[in-house]
Amino acid sequence: MKNSVFSVANISHILWAAALLTLPVTSFRWFPFLGESTLVRPLSLYPLAILFPLLLIQAWRKKITLNWAGALIPLGAFVLLVFAATSFGVLTDPLPLRGQTYDGRAVRALATLLIGLVFFICSVWMNRDEKDFRFSVKWILAGLCLDIAWSGLQAVTFYAHLLPREMVTHWQLAFSMRELVRTNRISGLAYEPAWLAGQLATTFIPLLFAAVLTNFRITRLKWLEPVLLALCVLVVFATYSRGGLLTTFAAAGLTFLLLGRGIIRALWNWFIGGFRSRTMDLLFRIGIVVVVIGVIAGAFLFLNQKAFFRRMWQFTNITNLTEYMVNINAGARSAYSTGALAAFQKYPWTGTGLGASGFYIYQNLPDWAMTTVPEIAKQLDPTNRLYPNPKNLYVRLLAETGLIGFFLFLAFQFYVLGDMLSLLMRRETWARFAVVAGVFAWLAVAFYNFTQDSLATPNIWIIPGILVGLSAAVAEDGDQSRI
Repeated sequence: MKNSVFSVANISHILWAAALLTLPVTSFRWFPFLGESTLVRPLSLYPLAILFPLLLIQAWRKKITLNWAGALIPLGAFVLLVFAATSFGVLTDPLPLRGQTYDGRAVRALATLLIGLVFFICSVWMNRDEKDFRFSVKWILAGLCLDIAWSGLQAVTFYAHLLPREMVTHWQLAFSMRELVRTNRISGLAYEPAWLAGQLATTFIPLLFAAVLTNFRITRLKWLEPVLLALCVLVVFATYSRGGLLTTFAAAGLTFLLLGRGIIRALWNWFIGGFRSRTMDLLFRIGIVVVVIGVIAGAFLFLNQKAFFRRMWQFTNITNLTEYMVNINAGARSAYSTGALAAFQKYPWTGTGLGASGFYIYQNLPDWAMTTVPEIAKQLDPTNRLYPNPKNLYVRLLAETGLIGFFLFLAFQFYVLGDMLSLLMRRETWARFAVVAGVFAWLAVAFYNFTQDSLATPNIWIIPGILVGLSAAVAEDGDQSRI
């Protein structure tokens, strides 16, 4: 019996490692029963589809004990509200749009929510202590190495022309829904550059940033995390994703201010002290300032090569915010969100039901979008079969679940943050590393959700789930120690 238990435990860890290793592949081509319009197809769902029932069966047979974290309470309340709002939406029964019916969209949307729940719950259950946490981080970083390697292959193809573009495109289409980006932007193993930047900002960079900030290492290679962090930053720049860059640096800056104040104070004292010392110390500090300014200027010049970046700081003939959003190619996103908010105004408490906001977008588009945004004109073409979405998770939740669902989701998010911070009570290096990574990821996800609206995206669930699992195990150990 013991051998059987250990065998199942080994299988569980193999499946979990496979899920983490394949996280970067978000639009896997070979999924059954999905149309071409379904773009969020995480490859890691395959091993989790086996792992999740396996854990449930083992728990039912009392072979293992699962973490029942407190964060599951607000999450469960949110899920119940989603089902209630979706049931109410059946009564409104909006007119079909481009062959899409309410029932069909509701089933698809509920399936994406189920996928997100599987990612979150498996992350909670597979992380109980430092050993589990180290195991998870190692395999996440292994997946990152694959992603960086493929990004490097794309860079060699785009800029060095060492490989034929057609050949690399065939390689990518073997597993991805999309060919290489024609504008020579790096997309890695993800569907598009913005998705890759979002992955890096919400999953990989938080762990590497925390490792450097806390001087905690997963392996004996002390240089590994700093080198991977530098490569990740380079890849984020190579995606030319405005949202990804803003998310990464905003989350990094806030995390550093909130959890790195001791380091900030020490660095400031060291920097100021050099001006009272020898000439060489003074020159060294001036050299650091020059290097930092040079890096910032170089990054600015690098991004300035792309027209859609240059427009962010060009204000010629712009008189209001709407014109600015259109000028920086964000007009379509603004128009979709505006259309979805009209559905929220119509059903502020119950929402339209999960997945149904798209039925209300086209009829509520602002007037300026009809004449100034080419993407909207393409969408309104009668031959176009695409179903619109809000492009903003917060707007989507307001439109589809109403105020109650929106605030339940926020309650869940802040509960997760509280669980992360509770790990500081451990006063151990690995726990502080986990907290820094968790807070970075939490902030990054909060920013990232302004630019995406899918509940099936793995990177908004993985790191929060891991931290919640660790927190639940710590709380359970504390309760048992008091008995």
